[in-house]
Amino acid sequence: MSEIPESTLPYPPIHTDKKFVVLTDWDGTITNYDSNDYMTDNIGYGKEKRRAGNLKVLAGEATFRDAFREMLDSVVANGHTFDECKELLKKSITLDQSFREFYHWCKANDVPVIVVSSGMAPFIRAVLSKHIGDEEANEIEIISNDIEIQPSGKWQIKYRHPSSDYGHDKSRAILPYRELPNPPTLFFFGDGVSDISAAKHADILFVKQKDDGENDLATYCTRLGIRHILFTDFSKALPVVQSVVKGERGVDEALSIIKA
Repeated sequence: MSEIPESTLPYPPIHTDKKFVVLTDWDGTITNYDSNDYMTDNIGYGKEKRRAGNLKVLAGEATFRDAFREMLDSVVANGHTFDECKELLKKSITLDQSFREFYHWCKANDVPVIVVSSGMAPFIRAVLSKHIGDEEANEIEIISNDIEIQPSGKWQIKYRHPSSDYGHDKSRAILPYRELPNPPTLFFFGDGVSDISAAKHADILFVKQKDDGENDLATYCTRLGIRHILFTDFSKALPVVQSVVKGERGVDEALSIIKA
């Protein structure tokens, strides 16, 4: 596998003139529940088998790419079309109630917010549009995988980086900023195994702590000694981001917070 996997999908332009950039996972971080987990648990092969797959990925016994494809394939194998899945997610998935406020503050203060997801853009856009409206949903940059739909309604994931063990190597959304002559301060928000490839490359890493106990990114970061800030919702993270953007805290001081 090459060090830099070839992308089958385009990237948005790099924000070369910004001092701060926010990159955030979608499922389970902005949303109240991982949409792909929701489909798998409810109309795919079920939660028990999904969790077993996630734990194998954490243990290095399986790749995220393969485990994730098996999850989604189980939904399709049960006869659920793309349109059915999209409507299910629009009905069932909600957003962190404070994300919109967070996004508006960042937009007003010239801080780009980019969704970096191992999910699929059509599902993400559909849920975003329902909750924040088409106009705002369409202006948010999304770097994710895509979907290939057959005339029959059957669908499958189209990986951004099919040669990568991650399917979508999220580090490729963040590393180009590191290579700039004057790189911005990078905030990254995540929660799960799909965020592992990007976690160590952020200046300030926020890890969402969830009540369901599926805190896989926190487990990974603790195991490898990756400094991070635990947060429960974006209203808790916003004051930290504000203090860094305003110059009231440096990166090290922010990371010393541990839990927002």
